[in-house]
Amino acid sequence: MTIANYPKVVVLGAGSLFFGRQAIWQMVHSEHLNKGTLALVDTNEDRLNKLVKLAKMVVEANNVELKIEGSTDRTKVLKDADFVVLSFAVDTVKYRGIDCTVSEKYGIRMCSGDTIGPGGIFRAMRELPTIMECAKDIETICPNAWVINYINPSTVHGMALKRYAPNLKSFALCDSHHMPHKKILYAQRAGIINDAKEYTAYVDSQFDIHITGVNHFTWLIKAEYKGKNVLPIIAQSLKRSAETETVGGDTGAKALFNDKISYQLYDIFGSVPTCTAHTKEYVPYWQGLGKLKEYIPPLSIWETDERYKRHEEMWEQVDRFLNGETPIEEYMTSFGPDHATDIIENMVGGLGKPFYINTWNEGAVPNMSDDAFLELLCEVTMEGVKPLPVVEMPRGIRGMQEVVLDTHELTVEAVLEESYEKLRRAMLTDPLVHSIADADQIIHELLQLEKDVIPQHWYDTSE
Repeated sequence: MTIANYPKVVVLGAGSLFFGRQAIWQMVHSEHLNKGTLALVDTNEDRLNKLVKLAKMVVEANNVELKIEGSTDRTKVLKDADFVVLSFAVDTVKYRGIDCTVSEKYGIRMCSGDTIGPGGIFRAMRELPTIMECAKDIETICPNAWVINYINPSTVHGMALKRYAPNLKSFALCDSHHMPHKKILYAQRAGIINDAKEYTAYVDSQFDIHITGVNHFTWLIKAEYKGKNVLPIIAQSLKRSAETETVGGDTGAKALFNDKISYQLYDIFGSVPTCTAHTKEYVPYWQGLGKLKEYIPPLSIWETDERYKRHEEMWEQVDRFLNGETPIEEYMTSFGPDHATDIIENMVGGLGKPFYINTWNEGAVPNMSDDAFLELLCEVTMEGVKPLPVVEMPRGIRGMQEVVLDTHELTVEAVLEESYEKLRRAMLTDPLVHSIADADQIIHELLQLEKDVIPQHWYDTSE
């Protein structure tokens, strides 16, 4: 019995519908994974039971040997794990709504509120203590397992695992740079191909792109096809599509004006933001402090009620499979590969595909420190993660990256050292916070409103 044939993947937070359903799809679909074990863990027993039943139905319908386990207690299923994926969140829609509403009172507009700004700091306050408890269990029960963090703020949690659980093999992940899909998108933007079907190994070998930066604040800093700079062509494509964006499309806060904002940032910095739905939240330009020549309104705020509706629709889709309203045979055509399980398949099968991973820089970006925690194209094998070299980070962008990295580092230290002083310092280092009085008031209000999910020690030391 070898890992190549029998990998065990444990998902902590299987009720996370943005990952759980796709993980089932990939584990069933992949010949490298579908003879192993998929263990689903969630503290919500009702949701867990639904996902376990769904997974077993998909396995049976596709006649594969994948073993399905489920538990509300992670310690019951961690034994012999080869991979542990962290994908949980405590009532994230509710608390992100609180973070965004309170911040808006003080002039800070967040369209997502889960990575930067007060929202990013307080999400780490809620999630990171549990992540480190999971890390302790993994160190005890399955110390050789790869730990993949899929929980935002991904950089904060990835840094914490690297610094405070250094014996574990870990990296952090985001689905915004799923390869090869991201590269294909830019090949289309550059006019190299018309659609994904035209993307060949030859095109891939001739198309050289460099993307890097802190997670959710990443930039396309080089794009060449056959040695020709095509970055301006990609930018012009964004400018054209900006003219009709949101027409018939997603009108959620994260989706609004992204192409227009992408082009404006390119016009200023000469590089294209690659995760604009988040990046626009990292800079103060759309906080309502003034009007640019080509007007873009202040950022829309995270839409709590609409997000609840989206989640309800996802569970309704699951229920339709479970009750037979939708034939289970349609499951494999309803979903597709997920970034984390794609990477796991690559590692187990030794497929040699590069993927974007959040990890230490280790010299990949030559003008940033080795321990800068960046999203980088990496070789990912069972032996480890090796970042591939990119060009220097452009000035201006590099300075902003360093501020974000300092904010994230201070957040890690504040949470794990239980330091109110560093919590306050992180808040005042954050690029969206511009007032000491406002920062203090935001901290005070969020601590009070989130008292049921913030560790008790904050209320013993913060007064």
